[in-house]
Amino acid sequence: MGFSFSSIRFGYLRIPFLLLLVSCVLFSFFATPVASSALKPKTEHGCSALKHFHDYQSKCSYLKTIDRCASQGFVDYLSLLYCNFEKFPLLGQSLLFLWLLALFYVLGHTASEYFCSSLESLSKLLKLSPTVAGVTLLSLGNGAPDLFASLVSFMGESKGTYDVGLNTVVGGSSFVTCVVVGIISISLRSRRVRIERSAFIRDVCFFCAAIGSLALILVYGKINFWGALGFCSLYAVYVAFVYLSWRFGGEGGEFDLESVHKRESLSEPILQRDDLDHERIEDVVVNAEDDHQRHYLKLVVWVITLPIYLPRTLTIPVVSEAKWSKPTAVTSVTLAPVLLSFLWNRKRSPTSVEAGIVYLTGCLVGIVLGLTALATTKNSNPPKKWLLPWLAGGFVMSMTWSYISAQELVALLTSLGYIFGVSPSILGLTVFAWGNSIGDLITNVTMALHDGDEGAQVAVSGCYAGPIFNTLFALGISLVGCAWEVYPTSIVIKTDPRLLESLGFLVVGLVWSFLVLFSNRMRLGGVMGVGLLVIYLASLSIRIVQTVGDSY
Repeated sequence: MGFSFSSIRFGYLRIPFLLLLVSCVLFSFFATPVASSALKPKTEHGCSALKHFHDYQSKCSYLKTIDRCASQGFVDYLSLLYCNFEKFPLLGQSLLFLWLLALFYVLGHTASEYFCSSLESLSKLLKLSPTVAGVTLLSLGNGAPDLFASLVSFMGESKGTYDVGLNTVVGGSSFVTCVVVGIISISLRSRRVRIERSAFIRDVCFFCAAIGSLALILVYGKINFWGALGFCSLYAVYVAFVYLSWRFGGEGGEFDLESVHKRESLSEPILQRDDLDHERIEDVVVNAEDDHQRHYLKLVVWVITLPIYLPRTLTIPVVSEAKWSKPTAVTSVTLAPVLLSFLWNRKRSPTSVEAGIVYLTGCLVGIVLGLTALATTKNSNPPKKWLLPWLAGGFVMSMTWSYISAQELVALLTSLGYIFGVSPSILGLTVFAWGNSIGDLITNVTMALHDGDEGAQVAVSGCYAGPIFNTLFALGISLVGCAWEVYPTSIVIKTDPRLLESLGFLVVGLVWSFLVLFSNRMRLGGVMGVGLLVIYLASLSIRIVQTVGDSY
């Protein structure tokens, strides 16, 4: 992320404000009441009975008699497939997979293009030091998909998919600490890059503490509000420890986070990054045979990408110099409250008095904000005064779109689990975790290969700081939200031995890295990388074999 800092040493004092802002917005906007103190995976006989029907028509008829099996999203994917694609089942399944890819793209692009942009500007406004920003805002930006997936799984409308969130975070942590670190180690074996000892020990120890705490929660089977708050607070301890190490021990120096943001753009999908950027589209089709073909290819790409970009462009305020457009900014602040009112009224009857009041309020607030923006902004450059409201608006709306995308992803993965007879938890451990972590793979490997020894150090540190954030903050804030709804009682989490098994393999990978690095004088090498890949493949293979065995 493009943090441009001088050597400001006391910006860390403002970090509680930012964490408080994140937590308050997440709780107040996204949390819905928990019906009971128990969180149980969705194993209702009604949904699992689908496997007993062998044709689309009977499955469609049965679905009409039960509640939705995946209630998080806006679309009932099971009914969509079984009731509309009886004659073309392969087409229906193909469309669902294409939609899955589109949702992964929207979630990742929203996090990198809008969410990280808001965090970058907030970090400058709060004058955070580079080290603190690296372990807070950079981790928050990289971990946004896992954060919102966890929130949806634990605090969404259906509390029966928390196992998807748990397995997604554990699967993503395993992928990053084993596969990504393994590939980096193998790629840099000839350069004999040496990793900073104190930073590695700190990150591995804190990550082991996070894994141990999570394992205790799973073994004990329940946790109350104060326990969840303590679990989440471990991340604040980690941030404080990192800052103190840098402040008094000189650890880490003033590494350039601008290069991190530039490399991070490589993790975005192949579709062009800038909204409606005709020059990028021209580059995609530059090798077309003639102008006629180029024109039609350009039009096709524009039409395909327009539905992906336009809704977010018209509802997320952006005040950066490079992307400033007064008409777009005025439109976004006008339509953002309307979108929020629509989401607020989602479960209400559109003809009810309450829904009408909410819609009217949203429209009036949007009109007032739009007229204010129209009168107080210039065509040439973004506003310089009253910047915090603009950044807060962009922050909230980017979180809103990230949450919507994660909500649909969890609903679609749950539906795909029922369609193909695969446990949603294994889909979270693999498909969801891979989709969320592929950006870390490209970003960190590219940084390690092209930014010298310092880039390798930052890349390896990021491979541990990100999972620590996802485990302690993303899962922690989800547990805090659920526990708060049933306070003072405890929430009950069903113990999953296979999840504990995955955590065990994760610890084995950390121990292997620790032993090999210390025996090799903290130098990355092929032995370490191959060992990590073997550990990950062994863990994944055992989990897949167990899942296949359950289906028989």
